[in-house]
Amino acid sequence: MQKYLAELFGTFVLVFVGTGAVVFAGLGNALTIGLAFGIAVVAGAYSFGAISGGHFNPAVSLAMLINGRLSLPDFIGYVVSQFIGALAGTAVVKLLATGANVKNLNGLGANGFTFGAGTAFAIETVLTFIFVLVIILVTSEKYSAGSATGIVIGLTLALLIVVGLSTTGGSLNPARSFAPAIFDGGKALSQYWVFLLAPLVGGALAALVGRFGFETESYDKY
Repeated sequence: MQKYLAELFGTFVLVFVGTGAVVFAGLGNALTIGLAFGIAVVAGAYSFGAISGGHFNPAVSLAMLINGRLSLPDFIGYVVSQFIGALAGTAVVKLLATGANVKNLNGLGANGFTFGAGTAFAIETVLTFIFVLVIILVTSEKYSAGSATGIVIGLTLALLIVVGLSTTGGSLNPARSFAPAIFDGGKALSQYWVFLLAPLVGGALAALVGRFGFETESYDKY
């Protein structure tokens, strides 16, 4: 149960801090928003990583399932916990923003696009592929980043969000996109399928490249 609570609270922190930056700081500074998400992941990784592995993202959990680092029951428990944590994070952001009379909620940080869905799908797939591949590598015994693992992962997410912010909003995470879409509705909800499926495809591809390309799951110390 502690593993699921860790994923719930870790995802809550990620969504609250990341989308909170969008709502309270605005969309004008991509670096600020990217760092908000990235530093939230760093905080979550060092706080909850030893308990659950610090996924906070269904695409990461899927990759770990494919590579045999996570069981199917735990995968289901992780994903459910991540979605609950994301919903709670967005709910608190909306509550605080409403109480503070914030005039423009910026869609509560919802992801979206104004061009073809195919292009948006490709962008989210590539960004998530890079992000999850980094995670697969630096958390493996063969290529472990040791005590710097959380920092590497957080900075990678920050940079990828900066890259994707002006196009799709840089989701890379089905749970992170689900919560704002549910609360904001409309276009964000109708486009959510891209932010559900593309990160899962990117995560699955990264798992396969890590496992069969870099042999991350078959490391002989001796």
